[in-house]
Amino acid sequence: MKRILVTMFAVVTAAALLSAEPGLAVLPDMRGPTDAVSAENSPEMIELFRVRFDNKKDGDINISRDGGAGWEKIGRVLIAAGAVNPSGYTASGWAPAGSVAATAVNAVHIKLRQNADRGVLISILPKEFYAPPQDYNSYYSRNSSIVTNMRAGTSFFGGGESPFIGCPVLLERDGSAPAPLPDDYVPRDGDALTVVVERPAEYPSEIVFENRFGGFVTAKYAGSEPKIIAQVLKPFFGVGRFGGSLYAGTGRIRANHTGVICVSTSPTGEIGGFQIIPDNHAMSPEMWTARSLTQWMVVGPPSVTDPSLEGVAPLFRYFIRPVHYRDDFSKKTMDRLLGSFIVQVRLDGGEWIRMPEFTGRVDDAFKKLSHVRILFPLEWKE
Repeated sequence: MKRILVTMFAVVTAAALLSAEPGLAVLPDMRGPTDAVSAENSPEMIELFRVRFDNKKDGDINISRDGGAGWEKIGRVLIAAGAVNPSGYTASGWAPAGSVAATAVNAVHIKLRQNADRGVLISILPKEFYAPPQDYNSYYSRNSSIVTNMRAGTSFFGGGESPFIGCPVLLERDGSAPAPLPDDYVPRDGDALTVVVERPAEYPSEIVFENRFGGFVTAKYAGSEPKIIAQVLKPFFGVGRFGGSLYAGTGRIRANHTGVICVSTSPTGEIGGFQIIPDNHAMSPEMWTARSLTQWMVVGPPSVTDPSLEGVAPLFRYFIRPVHYRDDFSKKTMDRLLGSFIVQVRLDGGEWIRMPEFTGRVDDAFKKLSHVRILFPLEWKE
């Protein structure tokens, strides 16, 4: 009976998603997470490392693996930030202030505070976005991004130094000790921003999505049976042109923020992928195509009365980051393979297989797709 009720709810909700007109962005659900994921949303955290950006032209980018006692240079700043973006993407409204709001192979966004229904942001970008204007000397004063010399898909952007959603960001200014970002923060030339990358101590081995209306979304922890954490309200069967997939290999996480998991289906250098989004975000104005096109899976809470999933762990906070390596399957990098997030599929309920390769827009790429799973790292070799 429970499964029938869940399926009926999914069909009704999916019909609403398909028929609804674009409207105002949905504010965060203040009821908090469901009981099923309460532990994931108040976890004990383990610090992996921290990355510090000296916000000035040619400033150092350093990493510390001992809590800030020692530092190693891993890059430099090409363009400093001197302003904020007061109107970020809609899903930034569900991120906590003073922390990483989005992590991807092509950008990392930091939320500073809330502005109406969305966040005020600064961004950290790879060198592919380096395009200084003629008036470069004054550009930092109106630029809301720190542009680095790191390549997209590597290091801080999809490599072993990638952050998670919710990682706290600390500020050092005029010789002060590291402290949380103030509510009114605006970047200045010479600031030092440190992203403290930490993960939950208890970590799942996999999350599985049953790709059908009313399908269960389950998380598996070692020594425990899978538990239901969400349900599928709209399955997906196609792939689309998600730009950042250019920097992510096939079957890799391209991006994770408080309203999306984006998966690449294309090899590095080509574009193709699909997205998993929560139901409230599917009602956001810029997401109206997700209600009808086949490139998006929409997921919701296990029950109609449960809080929505935007910004809720483990799907949309704390647990997922776009770590991948372009040579994952070579013998020399098996340790890196064990530290990667890998996305696999099942066709017609068969065995798990590697992600099939698709590029561009293919509306019926996955006609026989029955399941998707995210395999979590088995080892942490930062």
